[in-house]
Amino acid sequence: MKKILYIIILIAFLFYTLAFPEESVGAASVGLNLWYENMLPTLLPFSILSYILIHSGILDSFARLIHRFVGKIFPVSSVGIYPLTAGLLFGFPMGSKITADLVNAGKMSREEGQRLFCACNNISPMFVGSFILNENLGRADLRTATYLILYVPPLVLYMLWNRKRQFRTPGEHLPQKTASMNFQLIDAGIMNGFETLAKLGGYIIMFAILAQMTTMLPVSDPILKCLLIGCTEITNGISYTARQGLDFALAYPLMVAFTAFGGLSGFAQTASMVKDGNLPMLPYLQMKLLGTAVSLGLALLLAL
Repeated sequence: MKKILYIIILIAFLFYTLAFPEESVGAASVGLNLWYENMLPTLLPFSILSYILIHSGILDSFARLIHRFVGKIFPVSSVGIYPLTAGLLFGFPMGSKITADLVNAGKMSREEGQRLFCACNNISPMFVGSFILNENLGRADLRTATYLILYVPPLVLYMLWNRKRQFRTPGEHLPQKTASMNFQLIDAGIMNGFETLAKLGGYIIMFAILAQMTTMLPVSDPILKCLLIGCTEITNGISYTARQGLDFALAYPLMVAFTAFGGLSGFAQTASMVKDGNLPMLPYLQMKLLGTAVSLGLALLLAL
């Protein structure tokens, strides 16, 4: 059944690009610009730096120091603090990538990795504050409230999910290796960063075209159409919702829901980031849906 569904989607995708070449090229250009102007300059340096920090051992001592305080209230190992913080500050999909890198490097248990990346893979505050609140809603005054609505629910759900667990860093009882840095490691980090961003660029372009295809569906209800586009790719969904002239009490919760879920594009990108770590995607989807429901409810209350 899944194979048949993939074939149908691929045939529809091919038909659309052949039947509507101008729209396809335009959507691909939008996706490419989004990747080049936003993701490449912000995520590439951080991706390279993350690889170097993880594999050089420079991060280990600092993480253990922070864990003395954070570990008392949050169920996470010392190495888990890094993806948790990075996923919040730098945004999707770095939280999932760093978690998978730590699991592959043997510095995080697979059990913690498959639980942690469900909570630390969120859209960046920069995107929320600038693109959603400033450009599309013109409500910069809601920045703090929106941050709380989007980022607190995943953390609370993670704490409830793991309240009886204590995660440990593999080999933490052994003598720590001396941190090392060399050009071979830097070269590997650069190649890893470009490979990661190239994958993300491909997914963004493909789903930008898919979102454009969604706009051509014979759906008359504007709210349903916003949902279809936003659940496919959030950038297009937010822009489309903003152009519909909906009341703030409806537009704001919709945009919050798109952002909390991350869209099918975000799901596919995350799956690509964690496949080498063999981290299951079903718990991630369940956590995202539950977190989206909580964030949507809070946004509806705020917009009343």
